[in-house]
Amino acid sequence: MPSPIFTFHPLEHASFGILADFTAQSPATAIDTFIAAGEEIRTRFNAAGGLMLVRGLHALEQMPEEFVRLSRVFGPEVENYHETLTSPRFFHETVPEILVLSNLPPCNHPPPPKPTGSESEGLPVQFPQQKNWHTDQSYRRPPPDITLLYGVTTPRRDQGQTLYADCTAAYAALNPALKEKIQHLSGIHAPSWIGRTPDDVRAGVQPKDLLPHQQPQRQPLIRFHPDTGKPAVYICEEKQMDFVEGPIAGLEPGPEGEGAELLRSLLRHVTGPDFTYVHEWAPGDLVIGDNRSLLHAATWYDADCYPRLMWRTTVMGNPGTEYAGEAKSWIPPEGYRLMEGMEDA
Repeated sequence: MPSPIFTFHPLEHASFGILADFTAQSPATAIDTFIAAGEEIRTRFNAAGGLMLVRGLHALEQMPEEFVRLSRVFGPEVENYHETLTSPRFFHETVPEILVLSNLPPCNHPPPPKPTGSESEGLPVQFPQQKNWHTDQSYRRPPPDITLLYGVTTPRRDQGQTLYADCTAAYAALNPALKEKIQHLSGIHAPSWIGRTPDDVRAGVQPKDLLPHQQPQRQPLIRFHPDTGKPAVYICEEKQMDFVEGPIAGLEPGPEGEGAELLRSLLRHVTGPDFTYVHEWAPGDLVIGDNRSLLHAATWYDADCYPRLMWRTTVMGNPGTEYAGEAKSWIPPEGYRLMEGMEDA
């Protein structure tokens, strides 16, 4: 009996997510096979809580434009990063839909700080020991639906991991009183470089003057997934929230206010051990995460010893009824540049 051209397996050490294994397929045809199986891929992806690890697509490294074609399995628009609130140092040299995350020049993107504590205690995952939890570009309305992250060059296996948190299961586990409290609340999301982080506010930093298309954006604390209908907690790390007017609209603002206390409580809950997965990267891994129902976080690696090169695409087109008919918040008015005043981001 011939071997199947691809198989599915549960992710190890995780309560959510799925592995799509294409390693039995020829590298020359694996990408086309993945795209042809798009409907099944999407069905499995949604059923697994919006997290999929794909192995066997090594040909992507030599054909970056194919990464864009593959990304369209998950939605009609693969974003052009030249047209979003993104610094040019993250642009891929030839494919505008690919964002580069690397400690190598010209990107020069450093890893997050090394967590404090004993190495014998293992990798810290839960907030606040791990502070890098977020969903991509939540400071835009509508935010991107899906993120695809491809490991071109990765550090040693026990460094530079990516963490994922299942915000759907975390919401289901909240007590009824807290669900009631947050059901109509919104978080105020903002880029980390505009002077509205907790550290900025404590230090008295003057927030940047922003153009209309660069303003912080309100997002519901509970998002209903447009495909599954399931509710999920929708929040971000402190650095990606506005602590001048928020982080929670309608609650006491500021780093020590009621809104901050609620945000931190939710972050601790969502990133608890029952809801998280640690991905140890190998070159050629592709991890696909649903921004509408997951958080993710990059971890520290020794950037002096190891190069790291990741490619990222984001897909839009199905944000849910909350955003129905809404224009993109980040389109600049005529006569203004997209990143005007943000050149140092």
